[in-house]
Amino acid sequence: MSRTRAVVLHFSISLMLTVAVALLVFLIWFPANLRELAGGQHLFLTIVGVDLVCGPLLTWLLFKTTKTRLALCIDLTLIAVIQLVALGYGLYSLACARPLAFVFEVDRFRLVSYADVPAADLSHLPDWARPWGLGSPRTVGLRTPVSSEERIESFDAALQGIEISQRPQRWQDYRLNSDAVRSRSQSIAALRFARADKAAVIERALREAISNRQEGETADPSALLWIPLVSRSTLDWVAILDPSTLRIRAYAPVDGFL
Repeated sequence: MSRTRAVVLHFSISLMLTVAVALLVFLIWFPANLRELAGGQHLFLTIVGVDLVCGPLLTWLLFKTTKTRLALCIDLTLIAVIQLVALGYGLYSLACARPLAFVFEVDRFRLVSYADVPAADLSHLPDWARPWGLGSPRTVGLRTPVSSEERIESFDAALQGIEISQRPQRWQDYRLNSDAVRSRSQSIAALRFARADKAAVIERALREAISNRQEGETADPSALLWIPLVSRSTLDWVAILDPSTLRIRAYAPVDGFL
């Protein structure tokens, strides 16, 4: 086998692996409406760079027809191992960064990933909030502290930069926070007025929300509500809510802090 053929073969295999990873990342872990908010595309591009460039490049550098079959097998095996280890680490990083939950906290939603949860609190994550899962992010609320010790603990965590929403032991059924969500949500008219320069972005999000309608939910875009939405990478988003169910129906890259 010639060096060129070996490189082309290696590139083809790497491309197939990249396509498989892309399907997992962009269809399941980071769907289009969350990709920018969660930041998964940057990690994916790093994986592509390693998988599509470094692997075939190493094959080009090390593959020589003058080497014995055993030497070539050893070289190619080492390249494959290095590439698979890099791919595995990249996938793990993506799994930790993928959105797990939208947590309502006081006056906003916070998108929480596995990487956002402190190591000491990981054991409190529910089964559906594991990094290698295939489910969509769930919406949850926060319960109030049940003791003075828990209040002090929450205060200490806040001083360390850990938000309450990053502590899964405080999560609860979203429906238990429905009154607070409703009282903090605002009308679409208010968003349109305050962010007139983002009119096209807002209207696109409203169309997406209407297309995402479930039984019993409004079909009137002007009746929808919104609340600021933040994540570790951005503070300038809003979540579009249904006025009846308070389900998040869409997201928009618009600053929601008026």
